[in-house]
Amino acid sequence: MNLNFFLRGLVLGFSIAAPVGPIGVLCIRRTLADGRAVGLASGLGAATADALYGAIAGLGLTALSGLLLAQRDWLSLVGGLFLGYLGWRSWRTLPPALDSAAPPAGGAGLGAAFATTFLLTLTNPATILAFAAIFAGVGLADAPAGGFPAGLLILGVFCGSALWWLTLTTGVSLFRARFTPRTMALVNKLAGLLLAAFGLLILVSL
Repeated sequence: MNLNFFLRGLVLGFSIAAPVGPIGVLCIRRTLADGRAVGLASGLGAATADALYGAIAGLGLTALSGLLLAQRDWLSLVGGLFLGYLGWRSWRTLPPALDSAAPPAGGAGLGAAFATTFLLTLTNPATILAFAAIFAGVGLADAPAGGFPAGLLILGVFCGSALWWLTLTTGVSLFRARFTPRTMALVNKLAGLLLAAFGLLILVSL
């Protein structure tokens, strides 16, 4: 029964992460520009935020979820502006030399990649409602509040989300060597436009 909670969380985490949105665009661009490690670190930041919101919903932390939802407009405003900034940065970024022999990103680069997507994902507290609805819809609301089964459920959400980001960044990195600096410049501009568009949609929806 406990393993069943983990497997359900695994499927749930993978399914929530898989649709390509702003985080997906950001991870793809970073994988192409900076390598798989940076792209994966970005994805793990989003997976950690998903697991955190899943924990708030799954553990029944209504006071905390209510506080976050009450600040939803402000958080969305920050997220929309941040996406616009990332889009502007991507548009202006010059393509690097896509050399597989280039030194890997250091700890600071990986930490920054993780932190930006973690904070960006946290600017959507409505994710708590999505998790609560999905938990109830697929019978996960039967998990005891707190304790080992709930912990397995949350761990499954993180692992499922992380599995998607590992799959995505690994697949994208296979094509990285085929990208010329000119092609990468186009990718930067396209990613910049998409990120800015996602940010604008969030701002317009406020």
